[in-house]
Amino acid sequence: MALNGKPDAVVVGSGPNGLAAALRLAAAGLRVQVVEAAERPGGGMRTEELLRPGYRHDICSIVQPMAAAAPFFREFDLAARGVRLVQPEVNYAHPLDGGRASVAYRSLEETAAGLGVDGPAYRRLFGPLVEHGTDVVDFFLTSRLRRLPTRSVPQIVQFGLNGLPNVRWLAHRYFETEEARALLGGAAAHGMLDLTQPLTSALGMLLTMLGHHVGWPLVEGGSQNLADAMVTALEQQGGEVVTGHLVTDLREFDGVPAVLLDTTPEAFVAMAGDRVHEGYRRWVRRYRHGAGVFKVDWILSEPVPWTNPDVRRAGTIHVAGTLEETIAGERAPNQGRLTDRPYVLAVQPTVPDPTRAPDGGHVFWAYVHVPHGADVDMTGAIEDQVERFAPGFKDTIVERATKNAVQMEAWNPAYLGGDISNGQATLRQMLARPVPRWNPYKTPVRGVYLASSATPPGPAVHGACGDNAAQVALREVFGLRHVPALRPAPDSAA
Repeated sequence: MALNGKPDAVVVGSGPNGLAAALRLAAAGLRVQVVEAAERPGGGMRTEELLRPGYRHDICSIVQPMAAAAPFFREFDLAARGVRLVQPEVNYAHPLDGGRASVAYRSLEETAAGLGVDGPAYRRLFGPLVEHGTDVVDFFLTSRLRRLPTRSVPQIVQFGLNGLPNVRWLAHRYFETEEARALLGGAAAHGMLDLTQPLTSALGMLLTMLGHHVGWPLVEGGSQNLADAMVTALEQQGGEVVTGHLVTDLREFDGVPAVLLDTTPEAFVAMAGDRVHEGYRRWVRRYRHGAGVFKVDWILSEPVPWTNPDVRRAGTIHVAGTLEETIAGERAPNQGRLTDRPYVLAVQPTVPDPTRAPDGGHVFWAYVHVPHGADVDMTGAIEDQVERFAPGFKDTIVERATKNAVQMEAWNPAYLGGDISNGQATLRQMLARPVPRWNPYKTPVRGVYLASSATPPGPAVHGACGDNAAQVALREVFGLRHVPALRPAPDSAA
């Protein structure tokens, strides 16, 4: 190890949760080492020049409303760390046949005004959540072991009542038009679940609320810049990140007081060997990973020629058609089937952030959900869906790179079977994630904690899983009774 002597804590995995855990531990004055199997830190936040120099493609995570809203990153202070979030004119859009589209702006009022007869219902559903946005976010991202008191109990209760059913129920309860129903369904489909399942309303509501609360920004220059800022902050506190080292056995860290794992539960069990009892192993075997993803990155000769001009100003586009088409497109991969009309989650990064390509250049990003572990090529289905709402799109393609679900797992072993969520976000698995334990971050191995999105509150770039796990370790291993504040950036310190 490069540190002079053994560290106080080791974090395995350098995704947003692993780095968040490392920074919280370092804030307590501990000597922290992060060990990463890949050659670059960042996990899903990596950015690469896949096709040509100067064209920067986010491999997985790209749009960052959670990073803009989460309590960990508010404390980390992105701006002070040199991380700039860029906002598109339109948060996201959902094109429909006939040149129509539903459009979500940063302004709740502007969005509601564009929904016609459904405008009042949209204001009624989302207005209170936006007004209490910070409390809502903090409540759901804070560990239940130290749930914060809140002044927004009625709004959170209402969120829970509306969020528990499936998104079809919520869309039909509140809205009459295809436009409003599709807008909500497109946001909910980010969860990679069969949209007829309970709790799919909750994600649609949360992401929609975040759009009005903090926007749907991208990190200028690529998500890698956020990862790099976290690594720099750790190094400034004496910590280090070791890359290119695959951990296969926890005995490598014997004598280290605390080990935190930004990995799958299955990886933990494999690393722990016979130190894990059979009961825990059985629960991990029952833990369900969901649909995988098939990803395409393009270089284009010009922006995507969407029929509806408002869609051309959007950062994110949900390409799926009506709510019922969106539901059908997400049901197929969750039932182990393919469809020629998938739900396509697309982002046009160079619309809000021209720095991602040379002058006059354009990049485009999209993925679809596929059956778990499928090695199928969905390029044709994706491009057909985009062409449906943007005639002439195929003529703009200069070059493309693809990754199927198997290749996604090879790129990041935490994406088992191509599942970028590290486990389905079903109702059961959100209540017991990854196993039924009061403290989900603790493992049967003393001093070893799970700090990945396989723990509450689940997937997204919010850092909360790692931060929550680190605070448990600080309390149990190091005896800290109070959470240490993150250290400010050097030039922002008082």
